[in-house]
Amino acid sequence: MPIKPNPEFMRLALREARKNLRTLAGGPFGACIVKDGRVVAMARNTVLKNDSTAHAEVNAIRKACRKLDTFDLSGCEIYSTAEPCPMCFSAIHWARIGSIVFGASIADARRCGFHELEISAETLKALGRSRVRLQGGFLLDECRALFAAWNALPRKKLY
Repeated sequence: MPIKPNPEFMRLALREARKNLRTLAGGPFGACIVKDGRVVAMARNTVLKNDSTAHAEVNAIRKACRKLDTFDLSGCEIYSTAEPCPMCFSAIHWARIGSIVFGASIADARRCGFHELEISAETLKALGRSRVRLQGGFLLDECRALFAAWNALPRKKLY
């Protein structure tokens, strides 16, 4: 079944990520988890608060699990401003989220100076035989504009 992404949910992830342009708590990464057309959780990257696992997707999964009182997020979809890294892809898979809609690619993040492993979500899906559905490049221009705004910050910190 093809994914029918909703721009409203990606724009919520973008709005969440833009908070880091002011707070500098993490990079230009935001996520929004949706179930049955309703937002369950939104989060941004907070790695720079001294937690290297506090990526937007992981933070959103933690919030969604608490809100729904379950580890099993079957029936959910996640919107992310960037392609999930291997850690985030694995967390999404283990949480049983059905689909990932992302904007910018891992290569885009790497070009901004982030320490990304160059393993695509497609490769991880194939290697792990994951059933998660993928759609990349969604609202790509808006996601890349977010990266450009981050890149222009004089006080940004890369990790």
